[in-house]
Amino acid sequence: MSGEAILTVKGLTKRFGSGEAEVEVLKGIDFSMTSGEMAALLGPSGSGKSTFLTIIGTLMRATSGAHEMLGTDLMHASDAERTRFRSEHLGFVFQFHHLLPDLSALENVMMPAAAAQGRETAAMRARASELLDAVGLANRRDYRPGAMSGGQRQRVAVARALINNPALVLADEPVGSLDRASADDVMTLIREINATMNTSFLISTHDEYIAGQCARRVELLDGRIVRGAVGGEVGPPAG
Repeated sequence: MSGEAILTVKGLTKRFGSGEAEVEVLKGIDFSMTSGEMAALLGPSGSGKSTFLTIIGTLMRATSGAHEMLGTDLMHASDAERTRFRSEHLGFVFQFHHLLPDLSALENVMMPAAAAQGRETAAMRARASELLDAVGLANRRDYRPGAMSGGQRQRVAVARALINNPALVLADEPVGSLDRASADDVMTLIREINATMNTSFLISTHDEYIAGQCARRVELLDGRIVRGAVGGEVGPPAG
């Protein structure tokens, strides 16, 4: 059953440079996602995947078009409003975990919430502890990244992405740096979170095996979505 619409993009374009040097990377994209979806974003290098994710994540503004999420017009919102929206409603997981080496797993998970509020709180610490439990790292709360395996570090990164209860997590090659066994573990975790927390995931990947674990496939080619522009499927694929 389809969830409620959380993200709508219409006629989205992104151009870099000017005059003869201008390059159009995104060329009028229409795209939507609903709550609880788990979608794979595929496309060859240079297709515009990273630019698209960066715009969806409000880290870059589109050149033209409509960009709305959870009823907020992000295309015309101020930088301060976009920053606040990002901290409250979006989560990020990258190919390389980007954990701070001098902080414990618990402190790394708390970091986005602490940055948003300007301080750490007991509630924040409790939430981070719950998330580490959820990703199977209850016994690694006080470990620093250097004392954990690659798969464990990426699990911490997933927990960090969830600290503010985001409606949508954007994951850019989230298991690209892991061996297959560790990648399977992280993808199983993401599917469990998607199913139990109703958190939507948009996962950029070059890996057909990883894409096959998502209910929806979005294909980007030469700055245009050629498959999967409209959402609706929720949960893992059948079979």
